[in-house]
Amino acid sequence: MTRTHTPTDTPERAALRAAVASLAKGHGRGDTPTLWAEAGKLGYLGINLPEEYGGGGGGIAELSIVLEELGAAGCPLLMLVVSPAICGTVIARFGTEEQKSRWLPGLADGSVTMAFGITEPDAGSNSHRITTTARRDGEGGWVLTGRKVFISGVDIADATLIVGRTEDARTGKLKPCLFIVPRESPGFSYRHIPMELAAAEKQFEVVLDDVRLSADALVGDEDAGLLQLFAGLNPERIMTAAFALGMGRYALAKAVDYARTRQVWKEPIGAHQAIAHPLAQAHIEVELARLMMAKAAYLHDAGDDAGAGEAANMAKYAAGEAAVKAVDQAVHTLGGNGLTAEYGLASLITAARVARIAPVSREMILNFVSHQTLGLPKSY
Repeated sequence: MTRTHTPTDTPERAALRAAVASLAKGHGRGDTPTLWAEAGKLGYLGINLPEEYGGGGGGIAELSIVLEELGAAGCPLLMLVVSPAICGTVIARFGTEEQKSRWLPGLADGSVTMAFGITEPDAGSNSHRITTTARRDGEGGWVLTGRKVFISGVDIADATLIVGRTEDARTGKLKPCLFIVPRESPGFSYRHIPMELAAAEKQFEVVLDDVRLSADALVGDEDAGLLQLFAGLNPERIMTAAFALGMGRYALAKAVDYARTRQVWKEPIGAHQAIAHPLAQAHIEVELARLMMAKAAYLHDAGDDAGAGEAANMAKYAAGEAAVKAVDQAVHTLGGNGLTAEYGLASLITAARVARIAPVSREMILNFVSHQTLGLPKSY
């Protein structure tokens, strides 16, 4: 449809886009396990992780390119948001040498997958209400108790990075602690949450019933507070933007191709401004969101956590809005065909809304920008 690279792409990143797009052409939307394995062998899954642990030595800028291009080809890998982006980033930055050696090589080549557990039934977007607690077991280890919901890919993950709080920090300011919980840990269980969402990756409720962990399950410092948490949440927002933008580009490409060739009257329907202008507007909004995502990735990879936090939230907001509008306009362009299984757009109507809701709602992002960026008072 148009050039796919952005002005922020180096020649290496432009080549990465082309290579990932080429890989994705041979895979369909339901071919997730095979695509994951092949992408891992080619080094795409761990492109953001340190080279000394089998990664590519790049950053979130490169990993977001991988996810965006896979999505633009119609075969996104949701676990890219979680396993290498969130968990890999946190372990690489705060983990011990033993934790890095144990987990990062597998996360880099895709042979190991890690889920991420923060959302709770009664906390919603308010992470300060996390009730999952960790207490010392008297032998130097930890005991975790709590529940998590809407946790992606727990059934295929070898472990889950759980966000909890120490028992003596249940009141006052949130001081989150992060623990690696292997799937086979006694007391760790999960239940599938049926979703009206066509995705290979499933959602789960996780129960932590006095899960006993050794001392080395703790990632980083138990007193480090929000720093460690946001080291993972900023990449999560950037990668969610990449997921949404890939979807938006995929839908627009389908619609533009249809509008260029579908002929009902004298000219193809794409000649009519009522069709052409909304598609052009959707394309503009996708491109604007891509630039904000590139800015967020740049700030994150440069180590500017505060700047990346603002930009990552803005990128996630802009990409979510752009994706919803792009999908809606694509379906409308195809008319009845937009609702058929043949064209594969109708299922994206639900999927596109995910980026508006998760991992944080657009309203909470507006709250963040209004009081953090604009200096307005809080209402909560």
